[in-house]
Amino acid sequence: MLDANLKGQLKTYLENLRQPIELVASLDDGPKSRELLELLEDIAAQSDKVSVVRKDDDARKPSFAIVRPGTDISVRFAGLPLGHEFTSLVLTLLWVGGHPPKVEADVIEQVKALEGDFQFETYFSLSCQNCPDVVQALNLMSVINPRIRHVSIDGALFQAEVEQRQIMAVPTVMLNGEAFGQGRMSLEQILAKIDVGALAREAEKIKTKDAFDVLVIGGGPAGAAAAIYAARKGIRTGLAAERFGGQVLDTMAIENFISVPHTEGPKLATGLEQHVKDYDVDVMNLQKAAKLIPARTPGDLIGVELENGAVLKSRTVILSTGARWRQMNVPGEDEYRNKGVAYCPHCDGPLFKGKRVAVIGGGNSGVEAAIDLAGIVAHVTLVEFDSQLRADAVLQRKLASLPNVRIVTSALTTEVKGDGSKVNGLVYKDRNTGEVHNVDLEGVFVQIGLVPNTEWLKDSVALTPRGEIEVDYRGGTSIPGVFAAGDATTTPYKQIVIAMGEGAKASLSAFDYLIRQPAPQEANEPADIGQAAA
Repeated sequence: MLDANLKGQLKTYLENLRQPIELVASLDDGPKSRELLELLEDIAAQSDKVSVVRKDDDARKPSFAIVRPGTDISVRFAGLPLGHEFTSLVLTLLWVGGHPPKVEADVIEQVKALEGDFQFETYFSLSCQNCPDVVQALNLMSVINPRIRHVSIDGALFQAEVEQRQIMAVPTVMLNGEAFGQGRMSLEQILAKIDVGALAREAEKIKTKDAFDVLVIGGGPAGAAAAIYAARKGIRTGLAAERFGGQVLDTMAIENFISVPHTEGPKLATGLEQHVKDYDVDVMNLQKAAKLIPARTPGDLIGVELENGAVLKSRTVILSTGARWRQMNVPGEDEYRNKGVAYCPHCDGPLFKGKRVAVIGGGNSGVEAAIDLAGIVAHVTLVEFDSQLRADAVLQRKLASLPNVRIVTSALTTEVKGDGSKVNGLVYKDRNTGEVHNVDLEGVFVQIGLVPNTEWLKDSVALTPRGEIEVDYRGGTSIPGVFAAGDATTTPYKQIVIAMGEGAKASLSAFDYLIRQPAPQEANEPADIGQAAA
């Protein structure tokens, strides 16, 4: 099952086991069960602290539990955790075997202190780059607190269960049999949802923070670069982000980041976060900005009010809030989100195996999505508003060569149809003839570009009609002391490498601004900010 290279790596990792573990298998006579047994035996062969036990007592077959004998610690996988989930498997083996996780001590204590019984189930796909974060977070929680139980389920392998529970997006998390969440979630995000009072405690903690010299809003490539460049100047730096990594977390293959021939979004995001934490940066994750409070007079502090009510203060602010997937804004899109309407073909594509889907958008993203999906689904209908596709010629040639793809141009999508629980059709209008067409299908993948995350700034800094922050050649905005960088700005070409450069430039501009300003009036800061916020 595992090649020699993987076995060698696994053997090295398993040397970190501190306590024996058992791999308790529940199998049937199918080929996947045979593959799983081979995988478990390969794992056990790499360490004398690992043994395989067969019980066949779980309803899901094939599945296996990783157990620490003599304790209540147990984590279960239903399916073969390979692909993106192989890392989840290795980490879980180590954690159950007593190897300490790389998690802040206060987070571990928060998990230990949770009261109640929690039975989590996570549906994943092996091609999903968002799923490992969720699987690993819940596995770790179940190791730390035995009253938490978690089973990860390969949706492609347990199709009947996926159909019965109407799972149409991954990762999908169930808690005690009820829907809990969908999409990428970090350990901290999961804790915030189940730990009553956690958000209020965090808000009170933030309110006590001293003013920053540079406050970065946003944790994507631009925000990370800005924070690093500021911290290297030896000035007090803070970074508040709704989710560290931003849209990079939702990006699969990255092949145009100079000097790195190939990487994946989650891996790059992890590197960004680690690099930021190597410096003296106060990182405040899971914090969404709600309002920018400009300085009342030159030399006063700028305020950023968070959604939880806390106000951060700083001498300068760098806005790097990025962008998100653009929606079609047609009837049925919101109603059937994650019920057939999807935005990540890599993540959710395997759930539509053998079904009919549409891809909305004829740019590179849309055509790449259609090509990927064509190898999984029964049929793809690509719908493009323009009279021709806008993707690179090489991609168009590949798409045209696929027998199960239909290309429709000059088409305006007008409605996503469904039966109340899931998508069953799409309606579009021919822009040349006005004729309306209905397409029977089970999935709609939207790939029509990005919209900047700047709604909270509309009454403060100057924005374009498209919502982009207007910046000058130094990254300056319409407000003195407020700079901006990345996909949320008017800077052309929304690319990771450009966002990083713009983040560094904005940070250098903020530092240049600071050294030319008088020291702030400390005695008046809290009152001024509070009055402005009110």
